[in-house]
Amino acid sequence: MNAEQIMLHAPSLSALGGIRHAFFTRHGGVSKGMYATLNGGTGSNDAPDHIGENRARMAAALGVAPERLLTAYQIHSPDVVVADRAWTREGRPRADAIVTRTPALAIGVSSADCGPLLFAEPAARVIGAAHAGWRGALTGVIEATLAAMEKLGADRGRIVATLGPLIRQPSYEVGPEFVARFEQDDTGNARFFTASPRAGYALFDLPGYLAARLARAGVDKFEDLGLCTYADPLRFFSYRRSTQLAEADYGRHINAIALAE
Repeated sequence: MNAEQIMLHAPSLSALGGIRHAFFTRHGGVSKGMYATLNGGTGSNDAPDHIGENRARMAAALGVAPERLLTAYQIHSPDVVVADRAWTREGRPRADAIVTRTPALAIGVSSADCGPLLFAEPAARVIGAAHAGWRGALTGVIEATLAAMEKLGADRGRIVATLGPLIRQPSYEVGPEFVARFEQDDTGNARFFTASPRAGYALFDLPGYLAARLARAGVDKFEDLGLCTYADPLRFFSYRRSTQLAEADYGRHINAIALAE
């Protein structure tokens, strides 16, 4: 199995010096069954030793010690934390985005359909990672992440943002109450929905919505890897796909970024 099957890289981030990143796929780990194989989700019911080994492999790929690969307890919020040292699994903060300017500290988010966003401002050497599902995006996790990066010295005009694998419009059916919530927030949000084959339902363009929020926030250096978690079961975990298959749980991807020392 080659490296591209285990982890994906965004050309825009790869072109920046002193920064390591990866959008990990479901390949390259030790987990079994529904978690096969590179499950990094500490919130899953996978064997803890399997999760630990998987995360250690991911940390090694990012060039950091296992305890320096940090993720938060995600709650679908706009909340952001600053990481300046490692934390334990038990002591991890409740948030959906992490920013740092500390070298050799990998910050990441877990995902299984939501949008994983990685950010870098190379001149100021400030990075960020955000878990942007519909709820977090609607309530401002992108804008909060950018503001937190600016507090660490980043220039918004130099920030590069990248979007990894997530569920895409053909696979993301939602009900009328979902559409109403977005249109109530902004009538212009109607453009992110198309009719579903099922009467009364719509298909939601989450990556398009995230791109629009970034553009409105002043980020013009944006790259979307263009991959769908739901539609590619060989490479990706998917919460929605697992739910439709009546599986008891699902694996989570890790998407992370680090400043080299």
